[in-house]
Amino acid sequence: MWRRSFSTLPKKKWDAVVIGGGHNGLTAAAYLARGGLSVAVLERRHVIGGAAVTEEIVPGFKFSRCSYLQSLLRPCIIRELELGRHGLKLLKRSPSSFTPCLDGRYLLLGPDQDLTHSEISKFSKHDAHAYPRYEKQLERFCGFMDPLLDATPPESLQGASSFNDKLSNKMYKSAFWARCLRQAVSLGHKDMVYDFMDLLLAPASKVLNNWFESDVLKATLATDAVIGSTASVHTPGSGYVLLHHVMGETDGEKGIWSYVEGGMGSVSMAIANAAKQAGAEIFTNAEVSEILTEDSSIVKGVLLADGTRVESSAILSNATPYKTYVELVPTNVLPENFIGAIKNSDYSSATTKINLAVDKLPQFQCCNTNHSSPGPEHFGTIHIGAESMDEVHSACHDSENGLPSRRPVIEMTIPSTLDNTISPPGKHVINLFIQYTPYKPSDGNWEDPTYREAFAQRCFKLIDEYAPGFSSSIISYDMLTPPDLEREIGLTGGNIFHGAMGLDSLFLMRPVKGWSNYRSPLKGLYLCGSGVHPGGGVMGAPGRNAAHVVLQDLKKI
Repeated sequence: MWRRSFSTLPKKKWDAVVIGGGHNGLTAAAYLARGGLSVAVLERRHVIGGAAVTEEIVPGFKFSRCSYLQSLLRPCIIRELELGRHGLKLLKRSPSSFTPCLDGRYLLLGPDQDLTHSEISKFSKHDAHAYPRYEKQLERFCGFMDPLLDATPPESLQGASSFNDKLSNKMYKSAFWARCLRQAVSLGHKDMVYDFMDLLLAPASKVLNNWFESDVLKATLATDAVIGSTASVHTPGSGYVLLHHVMGETDGEKGIWSYVEGGMGSVSMAIANAAKQAGAEIFTNAEVSEILTEDSSIVKGVLLADGTRVESSAILSNATPYKTYVELVPTNVLPENFIGAIKNSDYSSATTKINLAVDKLPQFQCCNTNHSSPGPEHFGTIHIGAESMDEVHSACHDSENGLPSRRPVIEMTIPSTLDNTISPPGKHVINLFIQYTPYKPSDGNWEDPTYREAFAQRCFKLIDEYAPGFSSSIISYDMLTPPDLEREIGLTGGNIFHGAMGLDSLFLMRPVKGWSNYRSPLKGLYLCGSGVHPGGGVMGAPGRNAAHVVLQDLKKI
């Protein structure tokens, strides 16, 4: 755990200052330092990591408080920063998914193709034969998208530019679109292109209904399309988020999600170690209260909450777009239409995370077993309360009406089944990622302890329906509702992606139209968090891409 106080921050002008020690900010710092810059990372909290953090809330139990699985971290970052050497250890899960049913059946899915075929066949022979083709198609679509993740969007130049800058920008855009065209051609026949557009634009329910007939399989896959969002499976464009969550890999195996030994904070620590080795300095308990400007046109540093001034002509913010531009930049510095677009972006959230310390593993009734050691049902993501897409939609509908879902959609993971470093022997850490919970419920307030406890018990009782006695195994728990995620982690609205991942908020439109290339209207200020391309998840790409833009800009000075 990183605990260097800002009281030791040297009084000097830094080449670059990074606001926020989340994984993207740390990634940016590592690449900037490798580029020869003096870099200071200023983290508000006592611990680095942002949403990719490990904290021992209950003595002896280490929780991945927000993010809880790894797959999206870019392979180029793992390779270039040598994260394995810096302590990153990934624990593959097999099976990767378990969906229990109240009628006594269950569905296991994973990298073992024979097991997956056999499991799906219990529900539908048709679906068992269709599933490999479905996965193959998604793999091809991911192959098309993959190069875009590590590239700066081909944005038009902003402000006054030299002839050389204009020529360079035009050449980059031409090369970018030519590469995209080649990738599109690689998809093959025109039906594949139509299928790709359908995935991007259609509701996830339509896509999955076209492929499968089994309710349980469709519901299991549909949760990937809505996780972390306020969307229903029937929301147009929800298919893209499905793709976003299957485009990752673990050790070269596509679509495989893993636990991280020591919790998700180990991802951030490995990146921090790489950044430190390259020369970056990281300071905790260093809250930035304002971005300082000169003549309201260029940055000159930041002001900390205690009044300390930190000078730099390049500021990279790992905070959300709203936090950065509306709360940290002084009023009347940024163009009115730009600020309006930032304020009108969608930061809504319906996500709650509950981390539990338990004294035994849940015993699922459908498995008809009673053992203290982990079984196949315990290793992967356990889908609770989602046996059909209608149930997922119903849970979403409650939230749209201002109510926490009466039967929440719960993704349960038990990382201690593979990681013996995060809990005492014989006991376990359980993560519950829960939807849907509105930021401001109409029937109560998340600040009310009684209201919070009632919802937590609702979730535990739902799990009891599938695993009797689960509630009695709970030693203690930590609960983060949307307002908690905003207050403690700094996620505006509690949105885990720093802003919605709808089609109107991606690529050239992220964070807003005209400013997708990590720069801002304030010279020297950049965004490097999930609020810019390619978006949310523990990916690191926004930090890496932003650092490359900063290094490119500083070469021109």
